[in-house]
Amino acid sequence: MVTGSHDDEHGVVTEADHLGQSLRVAADARRSRRTQRLRKFVLSLAVLLVALGVWWAITALELVQPLYLPSPAAVWQAFVESNTCRELDSGRRVCGEQNYYMWEHLIASMQRIAVGVGVAVVLGPLVGFLMASIGWLNTALEPYLNFLRALPPLGYIGLLIVWFGIGNTSKYWLLFLAAFPPIVIATINGVRGVREDSIHAARSMGASQWQVGRHVVLPATLPEVIGGIRIAVGFAWTTVVAAELNAGIPGIGGLAYVSGQQLQTALTIACIIVIGLAAVALDALLKHLGTILVPWYGRA
Repeated sequence: MVTGSHDDEHGVVTEADHLGQSLRVAADARRSRRTQRLRKFVLSLAVLLVALGVWWAITALELVQPLYLPSPAAVWQAFVESNTCRELDSGRRVCGEQNYYMWEHLIASMQRIAVGVGVAVVLGPLVGFLMASIGWLNTALEPYLNFLRALPPLGYIGLLIVWFGIGNTSKYWLLFLAAFPPIVIATINGVRGVREDSIHAARSMGASQWQVGRHVVLPATLPEVIGGIRIAVGFAWTTVVAAELNAGIPGIGGLAYVSGQQLQTALTIACIIVIGLAAVALDALLKHLGTILVPWYGRA
């Protein structure tokens, strides 16, 4: 009896030890992730500071003419002026650039991206699922999908303007055509990457074709689809300048183009930086939403 009691107590202690060890491992993993994030932040900040220092040194030493490379201070001043009102020497009061603040230009471009990419997000996964599931449909559409993916936006912007005019409709189409292929391809790869044993296991339990698609194929494909959407949004940002070459005001891409044409180099660089920061922020938001909608997104 005494021995049995001792064994029970020993078992309780062992389970507690296992629980404590699991908690310590989890805490160590959290600390490791925080340390890695801190290291990445410090490294990125260091690279940024070095780049700014080199940029400042080049302009301070006048190694390059300000027309070609203005100083960081000049770029900052152009950014501030594009978001405020100021008095000109003639006494006229102007606000922003091209009659719009820079943030209004940015919002106009983001609205165009939202429409073009939004339609691609709705249609892309649907077409991708159909192409991955129906062999003859994939055979029929894949060459045209690859053809569309290979075309640069500037190659057909003129044709879209002829068809739809210089208004927003042609811009929406251009952004849609840039975002559609990567989403379709990502969806196809996701569906084809679903493990066969998972499908067979679901069918062995009596799941219908719809249930297999809903509960097995779709969850397994979502990470690929989200990755495709992130790539599509990146393509949309690189395409928005081409989309706004004609009648692109308001629009951050249009402002960058017009300021370059007018040799306002500081403003052009400010627009480029704003586009880059907005793209990075939007990608981070999509990545975060991906981890919420698909908790296993990004995990091995």
